[in-house]
Amino acid sequence: MTTTLSARAAAPPPAPTPVRTGARRYRTAALFMAPAGLGFLVFFAYPLVATVYYSLTRYDLINPPQFIGFDNYVRMFTSEPLIRTAAYNTLWLVVVLTVCRVTFALGVASVISRLKAGVGLVRTLCYLPSLAPPAAATLAFVFLFNSEFGPVNRFLKLVGIDGGLWFNSPTMSKPALSLLALWGSGELMIIILAALLDVPPEQYEAAQLDGAGPIRRFWHVTLPSISPVLTFGVINSIIYALQFFTQAIVAGSAAAGSADVAGNSKYIGAPQNSTLTYPVWLYVQGFRYFNMGYAAAMAVLLFVVSAGFTWILVRQLRRSSHQEQT
Repeated sequence: MTTTLSARAAAPPPAPTPVRTGARRYRTAALFMAPAGLGFLVFFAYPLVATVYYSLTRYDLINPPQFIGFDNYVRMFTSEPLIRTAAYNTLWLVVVLTVCRVTFALGVASVISRLKAGVGLVRTLCYLPSLAPPAAATLAFVFLFNSEFGPVNRFLKLVGIDGGLWFNSPTMSKPALSLLALWGSGELMIIILAALLDVPPEQYEAAQLDGAGPIRRFWHVTLPSISPVLTFGVINSIIYALQFFTQAIVAGSAAAGSADVAGNSKYIGAPQNSTLTYPVWLYVQGFRYFNMGYAAAMAVLLFVVSAGFTWILVRQLRRSSHQEQT
């Protein structure tokens, strides 16, 4: 009898069942994911749902919101003239900035990847402008491109070129803002540079043995290898242009000679509404005229357009990757 009891006492405990082990793993994973999930709910899901709700109301931040259905959306597409100007300016920036920003970053990264000496210094100098605060960088550009005493126009006069009015001209203000955006595209350049350095050298050697020149190697080896990064750059540039706010509002105010960037509505979009972008008009409607319901409808439309561009580009990337694999 004693032997039987000691044998039972020495027996190992039963192993946990697979069901209990799986449930414990799920609880552990859920515990670690809880902060991220809570942040998603508080800072993304709730604001998104609230914005959609307020877009269906008349709300002035003081009185309770009144449900009016889709009247704000109807107003956007029928009886709002300045939103068309803002949409055109934003679409212009989307097209020009996306093409120029990705091309410029790819060109600079290609040059840096071929340097033999001073790579770290050049890379740092090209990246530093992206760290400048947008408001300070815009004020500096307005000074540099001043039509009367700006250093850029003075230099152009020395070589016999008329520099123009830049930020004081309705036709030159958006190109000037594009130059400002290109100057601060060092972050995208660093990402593309990392992708270029990650391309296997064996592919270039094989293409060179097949008689491919520099242009064909770039077209058939470099571009296919970094196509996912370029797609990311296009998506990033589109979203960047769709959210173009600080530079536009500061440039319009500073070019008009106002020290108060957001305090006087007559300087918003100067000159002649050429710097009036969609986010700037959204800000004016929501926080200047207190049409928060209408501003929420504009924000929902901006979100849908951004998500649509992203979905199309990601789908095209997956399709091209599938074709390359097959």
